[in-house]
Amino acid sequence: MTTLQLTPALILRAYGCGLFPMAEGKAERDVFWVDPETRGVIPLDRFHVPRRLARTVRAGRFRIAVDRDFPRVVRGCARRTRRRPESWINGTIFEAYCVLHRQGHAHSVEAWRDDALAGGLYGVSLGAAFFGESMFSVERDASKVALVHLVARLRTGGFTLLDTQFVTPHLSRFGAVEMPRARYLSQLADALSRPATFYPEDFSDAALPASDEVSVQASTRMS
Repeated sequence: MTTLQLTPALILRAYGCGLFPMAEGKAERDVFWVDPETRGVIPLDRFHVPRRLARTVRAGRFRIAVDRDFPRVVRGCARRTRRRPESWINGTIFEAYCVLHRQGHAHSVEAWRDDALAGGLYGVSLGAAFFGESMFSVERDASKVALVHLVARLRTGGFTLLDTQFVTPHLSRFGAVEMPRARYLSQLADALSRPATFYPEDFSDAALPASDEVSVQASTRMS
């Protein structure tokens, strides 16, 4: 645990070294740094979209927005639920990432139903790497649809690395894999040396999957 001030500059420096912060619990003030021996990533050229989810995306059940309400997304991710009775997102992390967002380093992808936030995800952008932090849903498939849109945006914007920190059964369905720390750090260094944008000019909803594809091929662009 540490009482070191969690500044945006410190967080970005840590990400560049392969570290990320967590808290023991939502009520805790302190944070600790995590440097796992194996790292979870979703290869952007092998992102898997289950058929049922592809149909949900095409149906337009949710309206997708980017950075419309970043703080609300982080609060949603930090919310305790029956399946997740504790959260690693405490007040220190919440405040630091909101500052990162205002500085243009942290982003949210949000799934809205009318004026209600149905789910979403957030993470940090650095070079051509995107560090996915957390996701949540209050409606079925909302965060999954947000993830599909995130991957489309990253690929269109020139990103080469989508870091998920760990691999869960949920993320495995999308193609997430584990890799040793040394291999991850090599891919991270390469991504940090490349330019990318989270707001690509040629990003369009017209490129969403038009058939029951089970995976998104490297040449496919979605939004």
